[in-house]
Amino acid sequence: MSEPLAHRLRPQTIDDCVGQSHLFSERGLIRKLIEDNKLPSLIFYGPSGVGKTTAALAMTAELHRPYDVFNAAINNKKQLDDIIDKAKQTNGFVLIMDEVHRMNKDKQDHLLPYLENGVITLIGCTTANPLFSINPAIRSRCHLIPFKPIEQDDIVVMLKRALNHPLGLKGITADEDAILTIAKRTGFDVRLALNTLELCSFIESHIRIETVDQVLIEAMQVGFKDDDGHYDLLSAFQKSIRGSDVDASIYYLGRLIMLNDLESITRRLIVIAYEDVGLANPPLVARVVLACDSALRIGLPEARIILANAVIECASSIKSKSANMAIDSALSLIKNESHQIPEYLILTPVKLPEAQRYDYSRSDLWIHIGYLPQSIKDVKFYSVKNPSAFEKTIIENVEKLRSVEKSYDMKTLKKKRP
Repeated sequence: MSEPLAHRLRPQTIDDCVGQSHLFSERGLIRKLIEDNKLPSLIFYGPSGVGKTTAALAMTAELHRPYDVFNAAINNKKQLDDIIDKAKQTNGFVLIMDEVHRMNKDKQDHLLPYLENGVITLIGCTTANPLFSINPAIRSRCHLIPFKPIEQDDIVVMLKRALNHPLGLKGITADEDAILTIAKRTGFDVRLALNTLELCSFIESHIRIETVDQVLIEAMQVGFKDDDGHYDLLSAFQKSIRGSDVDASIYYLGRLIMLNDLESITRRLIVIAYEDVGLANPPLVARVVLACDSALRIGLPEARIILANAVIECASSIKSKSANMAIDSALSLIKNESHQIPEYLILTPVKLPEAQRYDYSRSDLWIHIGYLPQSIKDVKFYSVKNPSAFEKTIIENVEKLRSVEKSYDMKTLKKKRP
C-alpha cells in the first residue's frame, strides 16, 4: 500500500516547513537551537496538523541525534522500556512522544529519572493545553513551545508543492479556486488539506471546486467539540459579547452551532448573562435563561434563531461585572485571612447570655446589627463605577443601608431601641 500524501511530503528539514515563523525564521527559537547544536527537553503544543511532530523529526535529523517515536495513547510500558534500553546505549538520545498529555502516571514515573539525568531528551507533542493537561512533574522538566495555526497562504504553498513534487500527485492538476477552497475550509490543518487534495485526486485528474465541495464536510472547518479549539471558541464567544461586538458574537455563535453542541453554548450563554450583563440589566438575564431552556427543548437547527436573539441582545446591552467582582473580592479575602463570626450569628451559641443573643422577634433591630466579622467590619465588597439606571437604584440603596450605625453589642443595642 502506498503511503498517504501527507506522509510522503513530510518536510525533512525546517527549511521545508511552512508557517511557524516565530520558530523557524532566522531569529526563531528552533533555528537557533539547531545552529547552536542544543536540544533541551521540549513540549510542542498547538492545533492538529500544524507541524509539531514534523518539526521534532526535522530537528533530530539536522542535529544528527538518535531518536525513537512513542505514542502515549497506544504504546505500552514494555515499548517504553525498550526505548530506554536503547537510550542507555547511545549519547544524546531523543524521545519524540505524540499525545504526551495521555501519558499515565506509571509511564511518567518510569521516564522521569532518565529525563533528570539526561539519558533521554523528550520532545512531546500535544494538541491539549499543557498547563492543564500535562503532569507538573513532566512539565517542569520541559520548555513549552506553542505552535500556531498555519496561514492559508502557507497551506496553498503546500498544496501546490504536492502537485509538482516527485513524491506528490503525479499527473494531477487543480483549478486555483479549488486549491484556495481547500486552504480556506480545512481549518489551518496542513495534513487535512493534503489528505483532502489526495482524496479529490482519486475522483478526477483535474480537480475542480465542485469536487472539493463534494469531498469536504462542514465539520472540517470548525474542529471538534472535544479538543482545546472548542474552548478557544467559547472564550472568543464570551469576550466578543463582553466587548459588545454583535457581529463577532454572532460569528462565534455560528461556529459553535456548527459543532452541534447545544449544551456548551447554553451553559456558557447563561454564565455570560450573569457574569457580564449582570445587574446592569436583570430582565435580560432572565430572558437569556428562558431562551437557553427553550433552545434545549427545541433543539437544532431551529434553536439557532432563539440563541441568535439572546446573543444579539446580550452583546448590545449595557454591562456590569459588579456582582462577579464582589464575590471574587470576598473569596480572595477569605482565602488569605481568617475572621470570627460574631457569636450572636452562630446557629446555636454556647453559654451566650440571653441579652447578647440574636432576637428573632425584634425586626426593628436587624438593620442595626453588625454582621461582618468585627475585624473586617468596614470592608466593602460591592461597588460599581458606572451604574446603569437599574444598578444606580441598587447602589444608592446599598449606600443608604451602609450609613446606618451598626452595633456588635446586642445588649446595648436592645437597650437603645426599646
